[in-house]
Amino acid sequence: MTTASRRKRIAQIAAAVLLVAGVGVGAYFGIGELTADEDEAPAPPVALEEGEGRSAQPAEELGFPEFATKNTTRVGGSDPTADAAGVALATFPSQGGVERPAAVTLVPSSDWAAGIAASVLSGDPVRAPILLSDRDEVPEETATALEALRPEGSSETRDARVFRIGHAAAPDSLRTTDVSGGDPAAIAAEVDRLRAELVDRDPDNILLASTEDPAFAMPAAAWAARSGDPVLFVERNGVPAATKEALKRHEDVPAYLLGPDSVASEKVVKEVEKLVPGVQRIEGEDPAASSVEFARFDAGTFGWNITDPGHGLVVANGSRPLDAAAAAPLSASGKWGPMLVTENAEAVPAPLRGFLLDIKPGYRNDPTRAFYNHTWLIGDSDALSVGFQAQLDDLLELVQIQPPPGEPTSGAPKRESRQ
Repeated sequence: MTTASRRKRIAQIAAAVLLVAGVGVGAYFGIGELTADEDEAPAPPVALEEGEGRSAQPAEELGFPEFATKNTTRVGGSDPTADAAGVALATFPSQGGVERPAAVTLVPSSDWAAGIAASVLSGDPVRAPILLSDRDEVPEETATALEALRPEGSSETRDARVFRIGHAAAPDSLRTTDVSGGDPAAIAAEVDRLRAELVDRDPDNILLASTEDPAFAMPAAAWAARSGDPVLFVERNGVPAATKEALKRHEDVPAYLLGPDSVASEKVVKEVEKLVPGVQRIEGEDPAASSVEFARFDAGTFGWNITDPGHGLVVANGSRPLDAAAAAPLSASGKWGPMLVTENAEAVPAPLRGFLLDIKPGYRNDPTRAFYNHTWLIGDSDALSVGFQAQLDDLLELVQIQPPPGEPTSGAPKRESRQ
């Protein structure tokens, strides 16, 4: 793909994301020599009816259903770097006088664990969306997003415009705060230190994830962004020294461990319990089941507690763990949804299907007074196929509930209470 065609594709992805999200896309960023005052980012082409001198274009060229269906919206990047740029622009459109982010977080494009740990910076009050960067240069997608977002720093970010994690390259022109460490546990512990400095308070909870299987760790990114609870890392049969030191700083804070014994053994639980009040495991037999258990989980100040309709959700493929970090801002704004994981790009897995059926919305007489579910899909059709998206759309669809005997089902809609 040539540089010109790549730039055009970046623009189309971001424009389509904003279009289907209901956001105007006119001239929201510059590409190459274009500026916000000169031209508009190209949007998906409009199909013409046959007989107008052109043959009809297939529906996919409109961006539907590849980018959106009635209950889903896709951030269709070919890799997590493009997805992160698309999510950042969807959560901070940066046009019309609306708020821009004070800072962004640059994460190495090769380090999924750093991305998940850094997701805590996506939430209030810092609200720094994640962008991905290489070791030696800033990718074009990331540079394009930075140009649009134009972070300027704030008191919440200690005037930093960029939080640079690990070896991620950053523009020389932007003031940065660096977070370094020799391994995932060390980087996560340093992110926790930075979080504490920025928000000046202890977390309510600590989320532990394993470095053994990234698909089990992915849902941690969404919760960290949503709650401000830090993510710390453990191994299958041990707790790294950096994690132990971080836990000692939070000796009165309860911990929750994501994943089954196969990724973090009971030995790990016992080691952690020596340092904090208690550890509760949230698990499923595979990443999909584990993510569903987390979405349902409720422990007061910890857990999504999604057991009824009317929610936002985010779905990503477990083979692309950095998509969890890229999508984290979607769980800290808009529809505030948990991350659900699939390892099957073609069909909705059974645990996720069952969960969506459990929270499927319904109505009796008036669909306009009902609750609705909506899902963001992260990645292109290689990550989550159009067929997968269609199945998901059907599972999310509002349905009419059979009323009790004697209650009318036709005529003027009856307003239903949302209490």
